[in-house]
Amino acid sequence: MKRQPETCSRAAIASSTGRLLLGAALLALAGCVTGGGVKGAGVEKPAAAAAAAAPAPAAVPATPSVIRLSGEKTGFVISEPAPVGSEARRDFEKGTALLKDGEYQKSAELLEKVIAAAPSLTAPRINAAKAYAALKKPELAEPHLKAALQAVPGHPAASNEYALQLRKAGRFAEARQVYEKSLALFPEYHPVERNLAILCDLYLKDFSCAQAHYEAYSKAMPDDKQVKLWIADLQGRTGHLAMHKEAGQ
Repeated sequence: MKRQPETCSRAAIASSTGRLLLGAALLALAGCVTGGGVKGAGVEKPAAAAAAAAPAPAAVPATPSVIRLSGEKTGFVISEPAPVGSEARRDFEKGTALLKDGEYQKSAELLEKVIAAAPSLTAPRINAAKAYAALKKPELAEPHLKAALQAVPGHPAASNEYALQLRKAGRFAEARQVYEKSLALFPEYHPVERNLAILCDLYLKDFSCAQAHYEAYSKAMPDDKQVKLWIADLQGRTGHLAMHKEAGQ
C-alpha cells in the first residue's frame, strides 16, 4: 500500500495552524507548504482567523519569534522581522506561482532575488529549496533549508521539506532527527507526524515508531481515513511477523 508524503494538511490549518506573520508593511506568508510552496497570507481563511486570534506583539521583534495561540484556537504563529519593498513582494508571489505551475527554474531565479533582498526570511528559502529539489539539484536546496532552520529551529515547514529531501537521498537517520526535533517544538504541525510514521514504517522498519506516530496523527486528524488503513495494514504485517518469529523458535 503506497504511502504518499504529506506536505500540507488543510484540515490541520483550521484547528492548529502554523503561520508566518511578518507584520504590517512586511512580507506576510502562511506557514503551510503545499505543492506550490509556502503560500501568501490570506490564501487560507481558517489560517487567517487563527492568526488573528494570536496576541499582537507590541512591535516587530528583532529576531524571529514564536507566538503560541491559546483558548479555542491552538497552534502557533511564527513572526519574522524583514522589511521588504514592493518589488520583493511581487517577486515572491510570482516565484511561488511559478513553483506551483511547475516553472521551477524561473521560480528559483525570482526567489533567489527575494532571498538576496531579505536573507533572514524563511519562506522564500523553503520555496526555493522545493524548486531546486524539483530540478534535481538537492545541493542547492539544502543550504536554504539549513538557513531556514537556523533562523527558526524546528521550523515545521522547513523541517518537513528538508526531511523529505533527506529521505529521498537515503539519509534516513538524519531525516528522522529532523522530524523528531520539529515535532518536539511544533507538535501541532501534523504533516510532520504523518511523514515520520511513513519513514519509520517503510524505510527504517521501526514498526513501533511507525505505530506510535500513525496513531498520534490519526488521533489529531480523525478524518484521514487513509492513515487508518495504514494502521490496520501495519498491525497485520507486524502480527504476521510475530507469528513467524514464534514459529521459528
